[in-house]
Amino acid sequence: MSNTPTRRQVLATAAVTAAAAKFAPSTYAASDETIRLALVGCGGRGSGAAGNALTVSNGPIKLHAMADLFDNRLKISHKSLSKRFGEQIDVPDDRKYVGLDAYKAAIDTLRPGDVVLLTAYSYCRAQHMEYAVNRGINVFMEKPFVPDPGTGQRMLKIGELADKKNVKVAAGLMCRHSVARQALIEKIRNGEVGDVLNVRAYRMWAGGALGARPKTENELLWQLRHRTGFFWAGSGDMIEMLIHQIDECCWIKDAWPVSCHGIGGRVPHSTDHGQCLDIYAMEYTFPDGTTATVDSRSIRGARYDFATYLHGTKCAAQFSGNVHAPTVRIFKNQHIDQPTADNIAWAAPPEPSSPYDAEWRELLTAIRADRPYNETRRAVYADFAAIMGRAACHINNTVTWDQVAKSNYKFCADVDSLTVDSPAPVHDDEQGFYPVPIPGKWSEL
Repeated sequence: MSNTPTRRQVLATAAVTAAAAKFAPSTYAASDETIRLALVGCGGRGSGAAGNALTVSNGPIKLHAMADLFDNRLKISHKSLSKRFGEQIDVPDDRKYVGLDAYKAAIDTLRPGDVVLLTAYSYCRAQHMEYAVNRGINVFMEKPFVPDPGTGQRMLKIGELADKKNVKVAAGLMCRHSVARQALIEKIRNGEVGDVLNVRAYRMWAGGALGARPKTENELLWQLRHRTGFFWAGSGDMIEMLIHQIDECCWIKDAWPVSCHGIGGRVPHSTDHGQCLDIYAMEYTFPDGTTATVDSRSIRGARYDFATYLHGTKCAAQFSGNVHAPTVRIFKNQHIDQPTADNIAWAAPPEPSSPYDAEWRELLTAIRADRPYNETRRAVYADFAAIMGRAACHINNTVTWDQVAKSNYKFCADVDSLTVDSPAPVHDDEQGFYPVPIPGKWSEL
């Protein structure tokens, strides 16, 4: 990287050519070429993303600040990351922040060219992203990205602002960075499987019921701690689990769906106190009239499946395997249940690196080379497709892309003003159960 200008050189040039700009573009985040990271959301997903960033060999990089809603999670994350990465973790106590507004303090420790990891919950992703982009801070954001269409509209505007400010934005749909899947996409585009008529994706797992909220617990904070059980906080279990595979279907078809028919329901006598359904069965229709079926089931004692398949006019293929494994292959016919050497026409070679690392390598390379990099629109559109399926299952009817893309509906209209003393957006009844979608009575568009 010796021929690449330092941040000081870039800023000096920018000062002459664009003195009026609030934030000059920067190749590096500091004169010593070290990129600083701030981790906002210190749970397992955030700690994992920080680990991926610190693992990638792409110039000096350090974790500089941490923020979380819950102090215990921050402490656990800091201890774990420090043990693994040593001096790359440079987060003293005065750069550890706790609370709903902690993200601001963490982001404020960064400089233009640094990166904030937005790995908290989808209810606040746009809020956090907007604060970072306005300060010229590059963004890595995890999925799900938005809980509802209205927040999606907000994020699209923030993405446009990021382009204007030369802020890089990466979105955690890591399968898009899988070399094995990219190889199969190329073969699909070249017609090696024929015209793709149907895609099938499954996430069949045991799941788990949410218990009743202890009445002594702050209701808002309790819902946030159990965010996958609430649509406003974490988009709900289905989107949390299936957004990757819904996005895979759209990638395979090289299009966004025009409509989705859904069927959803709960097991009889459910003891789940959260809002989510146990079954989400979705049939997406694409502009060419072909379909993708995406099924989610969280019921114990039932069949397990976690994979994505496609059927073309020539043959079938597997696009993704268990827990997003790069099980990528083309079959000689339509029989996907016979993955033997006699029935496999092509199999992707092993991944050169984890897609979780690859997405960070691409982001950091774009930052250091000062190349345009913004995955916001694709991320929001993947969420729109997932929200379309969720809504279709909640009303047991058909939902169109236009209904979602033009909707300003929000589960929580005043996210930016929430405090720990704010009333929760939804409330439990006398038995501790929260409202569950009922066709004919439910609306989220």
